[in-house]
Amino acid sequence: MIFAIEEINKNPALLPSVSLGYRIYDDCSSPTIATKAALALINGKGQFMDEECKQQPLVSALIGGGSSSESIAVTRLTGPFRIPLVSYFSTCACLSNKDNFPTFYRTIPSDYHQSKFLAHIVKKFGWTWIGTVRVNNDYGNFGTQAFVETVEKLGVCIAFSESFYRTDPRDKVMEIVEVIKKSSTKVVVAFSSTREMRILFKELLHQNVTDIQWIGSEAWVTADLLTQEENAKILTGTIGSAIRRSEIPGLRDFLLQVKPFLVPGDVLVKEFWETAFQCSLISEDAGNRVNDSTEMRRCTGNERLEELQNAYSDVDIDGSTYNVYKAVYALAHAFHNMFACKNGKGPFVNNTCVNISSFEPWQVLRYMQTVNFRTKNGDNVYFDEKGDPVAAYDLVNWQINSKGVAQIQTIGYYDGSAPPGREVVLNGRSITWRGGQSEVPVAVCAESCPFGTRKLIRKGQPICCFDCTPCSEGEVSNTTDSTDCVKCPAEYWPNVSRDKCVPKEIEFLSYTEILGIVLATLALFGVCMAVATLIVFIRYKDTPIVKANNSELSFLLLFAIVLCFLCSLTFIGQPSLWSCILGRIAFGITFVLSISCILVKTMIVLFVFKAKVPNNSMLKYFGATQQRLSIFVLTFVQGIISVLWLVIAPPFPMKNTRYYKDIIILECNVGSITAFYLVSAYIGTLSCICFILAFLARKLPDNFNEAKFITFSMLTFCAVWIAFIPAYVSSPGKYTTASEVFAILTSNFGLLLCIFVPKCYIVLLKPENNTKKFLMGKEPSKRV
Repeated sequence: MIFAIEEINKNPALLPSVSLGYRIYDDCSSPTIATKAALALINGKGQFMDEECKQQPLVSALIGGGSSSESIAVTRLTGPFRIPLVSYFSTCACLSNKDNFPTFYRTIPSDYHQSKFLAHIVKKFGWTWIGTVRVNNDYGNFGTQAFVETVEKLGVCIAFSESFYRTDPRDKVMEIVEVIKKSSTKVVVAFSSTREMRILFKELLHQNVTDIQWIGSEAWVTADLLTQEENAKILTGTIGSAIRRSEIPGLRDFLLQVKPFLVPGDVLVKEFWETAFQCSLISEDAGNRVNDSTEMRRCTGNERLEELQNAYSDVDIDGSTYNVYKAVYALAHAFHNMFACKNGKGPFVNNTCVNISSFEPWQVLRYMQTVNFRTKNGDNVYFDEKGDPVAAYDLVNWQINSKGVAQIQTIGYYDGSAPPGREVVLNGRSITWRGGQSEVPVAVCAESCPFGTRKLIRKGQPICCFDCTPCSEGEVSNTTDSTDCVKCPAEYWPNVSRDKCVPKEIEFLSYTEILGIVLATLALFGVCMAVATLIVFIRYKDTPIVKANNSELSFLLLFAIVLCFLCSLTFIGQPSLWSCILGRIAFGITFVLSISCILVKTMIVLFVFKAKVPNNSMLKYFGATQQRLSIFVLTFVQGIISVLWLVIAPPFPMKNTRYYKDIIILECNVGSITAFYLVSAYIGTLSCICFILAFLARKLPDNFNEAKFITFSMLTFCAVWIAFIPAYVSSPGKYTTASEVFAILTSNFGLLLCIFVPKCYIVLLKPENNTKKFLMGKEPSKRV
């Protein structure tokens, strides 16, 4: 401070013809003493005054205090006098409140930025479960509060939060050490001062607790708290924010020129000199010499400061010293701007300026907001609307050098003026962690939940303490520590690890799989059999057995059977609109055509063999025309139902996701359920009538066998479709379609085998039985 004032007084460009004066008081890091010192400065007295203060304050501005508590106490006292207070080390964010502290300014950043900086560091290294220790004063309480509020927004939880003050008994410190030892986290953030941290570290060393990863605030992280050996043991790996270090040109030479005899009676120089050189400056004739001073070596006053190896001789000045330098210059520039005012352009009543020989502190305060200058180091100094400077920090790390000594290394920085998201920069230097390790310590209450799982908060514990549970069926998560799983779209399903939705497997009865190939082969084989039978019947159409079976009805029935076999092929392959419509409609009409032919054949058999007299008149009314008309009418009814089906709601292809959760079944939806039931009921009704009539004619002459074969065929037909119902309902996926195709093929083979194969057997292998007498039962069967 003295160096800066003398430098300003020698500068003709700054405050020309004006010299700055000063008076320094030690606040002893006590708000009470700081308040007394401020009153003494205001009143111009060395001690606290009891009488009423009526005179003008003898000081125009104050620099201090050393910590937030002192600054809060002083500014509350001096605020009514509108005396500006510029602090170089008070970081409490609460001091940015201009409603409560309108006269306060500072050259050190607010803890708001430091909290943001430290929170970013904690988040960057993946620490979500940390502890905090703070000094129990305004600096520690408000700083920790701001930090906790910031990190909690980032998902970080506080495992413990302890506070103490240097005057607390040792038991209090021991309790904090016990909490640190028992905690599940070994990463601790400390908002404290050097005195408190020295006490805490001493106790930690006493109990051999050296495995803590410390994150420090600017107040202590760069301080030389312990001996070199103790620093290396407990501070190695510590990281934290530090005020930007900077060299002040000329300060080193100024400090090295200090001599006790140049400033006689200066208690600050005397105390420093005796401490630095471990000697006594007390003269021999001093009557109040302290008893133990005789035991110390006497100082000559000519000891060489150049030989000191401590912070005093360090060229790279620490941040707090540089902030004192900037605080003095900030006030000097405020005075300069105030004195440079031109009459008629001033900020006061009637645009007046201040009288240089008589001005008030509140007038100086008016000019504090105009301060904007550049230091010799190139740093811009100005205050925002809260009285704060632009925030800038170094990120430092305690590392062991080649000599085995713990020293501070800068590993990054924080720039509050940078765009959002770019404030923090790590310079790539390797970081040393607790105990000299190279791996980042782990500080989590629970391990991160991998993909495919979600967090399940443990009841009664912070949100950072959780268990991982797999995503529910049909849900996925593709982020670490996901709080919720996302449901897959309707046509997607989670993969095995449940971290990605993949298209569901498509299932339908395909021509390329074994089941589809077998069914298609059977259908084509049935077509070949029906065609072969048709050829045989055409070839032997003039033989008695073909004539007796009404060749026209037989040809039509074989044609219907061929269509039924072909119809089954439409059920195989990927469903489409035309295959769904053709399959259902063709199936209904061709089956009715088949049953109609069989029904007419059955009725003819009954009319022939139940007639009491030959040439019964019933046959006259049921000739070929009536037979064709009957088949047409019966089939036409089914056709009308099918047309209505197509008009109301035709069958259509659909994706069935109800049966399987991970498989899409491609199938045909019947459309109108009513139409489907009518078609099916109509087929069932004709089949039952045909079966009943055939059953009544089952005992006709043995050599003919027509009614018996029809009975067997219809019995097979009905049995197949009755068995089909439970199989259709219980078969999963493509097997539902397969069971339907199998029922169509089986019933068709039943008709073909029961009705036509016996006749082909006689025609081809027993031609001797292919006679009218044999068919009428008048000739016994000839056996070979």
